[in-house]
Amino acid sequence: MNNAMKTRILGIPNRYFVLLGFILLFISWMLVPPIRPVIQLPAETYSATPLFTLPVIGPFYWTNTLTAMVLADLLLVLLALTVRRVVRSGSLVPKGLTGVVETLLEVLHNLTETNAGKWTKAIFPFFATITLLVLVVNWMELIPGVDSIGFIRPVESGLEGYPVYTIGPRLETIYKPKDASAAPAEAGQYQLVPYVRVLSTDLNFTIALALIAVVMTQVMGVRALGGSYFTKFFNVKTIFSRPMFGLIDFAVGLLELVSDFSKILSFAFRLFGNIFAGSVLLFVMGSLLPIIQSGFLMLEFGVGLIQAVIFGMLTMVFMSMATVGHADHAEH
Repeated sequence: MNNAMKTRILGIPNRYFVLLGFILLFISWMLVPPIRPVIQLPAETYSATPLFTLPVIGPFYWTNTLTAMVLADLLLVLLALTVRRVVRSGSLVPKGLTGVVETLLEVLHNLTETNAGKWTKAIFPFFATITLLVLVVNWMELIPGVDSIGFIRPVESGLEGYPVYTIGPRLETIYKPKDASAAPAEAGQYQLVPYVRVLSTDLNFTIALALIAVVMTQVMGVRALGGSYFTKFFNVKTIFSRPMFGLIDFAVGLLELVSDFSKILSFAFRLFGNIFAGSVLLFVMGSLLPIIQSGFLMLEFGVGLIQAVIFGMLTMVFMSMATVGHADHAEH
């Protein structure tokens, strides 16, 4: 089959199908224009009442980001089982998705071995797990329906604090509840609650992941250096023998302690800020003209990959540094 036949479907050049898709997209936008998005930081809840209430923590709501977390975990488990099946089959040349995953893990392992040395076996699982998890949740915003398909909730008496928008007459006939008892408090006031929202746009996830990375960094340092690891933060060895330099060493240790706490904010807000900004960009462009949004999908593909690798690599580098004592630095 020559190249001319490969670029045709049913004898029609592929470019005409692309043109037809743009025309249909434009017609659908004219018939049912997109709703202007309401952008909010907290994840949306499926109901106004909590599922249950815990004594210390308080009310627990199921949010659309929790749904995204469950879906991401299932995808990672299925991916791991698929790769495991291919490896156990004895295939020397993995193909398709398993080949991509193996290549990525090999690159991550080589980076860990270069930086961590003998601690590669302990640090690599954290590096690989964090990178794959963040990569999956970041790329979920590229899936059609995520952040865009949900249910319309009228503003009732218990939801005055929720952000709302007013839909036009044409859309009100489509989205207006049929049940008269569910009529909104004010005509035309509704809230769109997506079924699934990108997990990285929830600060609860990014802060929790940052806490895990920073806490396990300290654990790795204690495993490698024992109790002497804490002299990195509270160095009083020379405070009496060399008072001037001892005070400087003690002040440097306190700065190291502050630096470790600041890593939590750096980890959390770097990931959250980049992915949330990308989601807002897709919202705005999609509400203006859906055709324009397609041009930014590849940009978000790259941003999601870069942020996942950066988060995992910084975790790996900090863990590697924690396994090296001050004396080792002096020898180098």
